[in-house]
Amino acid sequence: MAEVDLVIRGGTVVDGSGGAPKKADVAIDKGVIVAVGEIREKGREEIDASGLLVTPGWVDIHTHYDGQVTWDSRMTPSSIHGSTTVVMGNCGVGFAPVRKADHDRLIRLMEGVEDIPGAALHEGLSWNWESFADYMDAVEQLPHDVDVALQVPHGAVRVYVMGERGAKREAATDDEVAEMRDIVRDAIKAGAIGFSTSRTVAHRTSDGDLTPTIGAADKEMMAIAEGLKEAGAGVLQWVSDFREIDHEFSLVEKLVEISGRPLSFSLVQADVMPDQWRDLLSRLDKAAGRGLPIKAQVQGRPVGLMLGLQGSVHPFLTRPSYRAIADKPLEERVAIMRDPAFRAQLLSESLEPGHPFLNSLAGAYHKMFELGDPPNYEPSPEESIGARAKQGGVNPDEIVYDILTANGGRNFLFFPLHNYYDFDLENALAMMRNPNTVFGLSDGGAHVGVICDVSVPTYMLTHWCRDRVRGERLDLPFVVKSQTRDTAEAVGLLDRGLIAPGMKADVNVIDFDNLRLLPPHMVYDLPSGARRLMQEAQGYVATIVSGEVIYRDGKPTGALPGKLVRGHKPAPVSRAAAE
Repeated sequence: MAEVDLVIRGGTVVDGSGGAPKKADVAIDKGVIVAVGEIREKGREEIDASGLLVTPGWVDIHTHYDGQVTWDSRMTPSSIHGSTTVVMGNCGVGFAPVRKADHDRLIRLMEGVEDIPGAALHEGLSWNWESFADYMDAVEQLPHDVDVALQVPHGAVRVYVMGERGAKREAATDDEVAEMRDIVRDAIKAGAIGFSTSRTVAHRTSDGDLTPTIGAADKEMMAIAEGLKEAGAGVLQWVSDFREIDHEFSLVEKLVEISGRPLSFSLVQADVMPDQWRDLLSRLDKAAGRGLPIKAQVQGRPVGLMLGLQGSVHPFLTRPSYRAIADKPLEERVAIMRDPAFRAQLLSESLEPGHPFLNSLAGAYHKMFELGDPPNYEPSPEESIGARAKQGGVNPDEIVYDILTANGGRNFLFFPLHNYYDFDLENALAMMRNPNTVFGLSDGGAHVGVICDVSVPTYMLTHWCRDRVRGERLDLPFVVKSQTRDTAEAVGLLDRGLIAPGMKADVNVIDFDNLRLLPPHMVYDLPSGARRLMQEAQGYVATIVSGEVIYRDGKPTGALPGKLVRGHKPAPVSRAAAE
């Protein structure tokens, strides 16, 4: 072999196949892995991976970077955590297709559903597109650090075809249904890797209205499935409450049968329906047994709210005294809150009525925890604010107040909203081990003021493979395969997610022994200076995309080799031989 672009030498390769780790060199040339084993040839660049893990880059299939991808070359925080391909357009929300008159409508939809500041979207979005193909062209004009793949969102399609009637969830006419089918078909043919929709009442616009796609008629959904069939490509992504579970799951099966395409739906354990996930897994297993390509997207930790003075939610938000200072800068708010008289007044007040969700959180001290450093995402019940208050004989509000006003008001409390009904992650473990599930739900670009689950790929290694003490751990090869090859295959990107000759050279070099999550913190780097939660990690020695190092020791190199992925990608010819 002649000299190659890059050799990663002497690392422990966990190749994404699920096989045992092995010590090997990895040679990369022209963006492709060309050899794995003992590499005698020199690389124009070399990385000494002695004592380090070498894995494929993570393929994150649920991120919501639909706005950020148009104004920012770096898909942070995902790329900070080793993701080398990110999929967006999830949950039926996005920004194309769109008519000029509906720009604000789609911003309000994204702001409400995914907690992305409207001011940032108004300033950041150029809107130099109308069709979905135009949007892809706009995304492609900006270089990125990682590869990006797009799904066409049902909400935008419905509003584009029906205008205000679509936003108000009115029934589509036969002509409108046919137009939606054609739009989705053409978007898939232009390179969208899938179609997404939402049918959950939790998804609302910033005005409080239900998302346009809730309750869309079966004929509308089946026509869209026909569009995917006509395109001969694409995946379906589904979010639902499954409250009418017999009908809803039957519809999921029909869409897969009509389209002939894979479908994935979000699966978490919700406190209001703590056993529904078991029912859904049972139905999923039966559907898979009949040969239907359906998967559930699951997550290996709680879907957790970050409660803090800098964020969207905290326990004092509906107290009159706090509301009077809520618009003041953080430093000024904290100074006021540290005044003993103000503290006593606020803690004596009742919650203002009319805010059922916020007020339910404010009293749920049994599920409220100090996050800590390093962050603890599987805390025991004895560590809750409620338990601490009972043990100390104090009002839990006092503990919360002191935590939130310490550190200049930058601390966060952790509230595990989903996947933590039993105060451990055993149910998440069962979901992850099911052969018909796939890792997802990191929401890297979404919920920027209240959720920071983007670090889940890193957490899977630190917690599940190394540090967990409250139950079983997971094997490293299983976890690596689950967030590389499995997720890549789930969205039809068969050219990545495996360290083998012929595969795309997306690679992480990781100091596994010293891999560490840092606490989330707030930054103000969105357009208009809007906020978003950020989280870093220590231990990523190098992250490589298409053979170029984009991060070294957690710092960006400036390289931007990421591309827009248009459509599904076949496996390289040499892959079968490599396996």
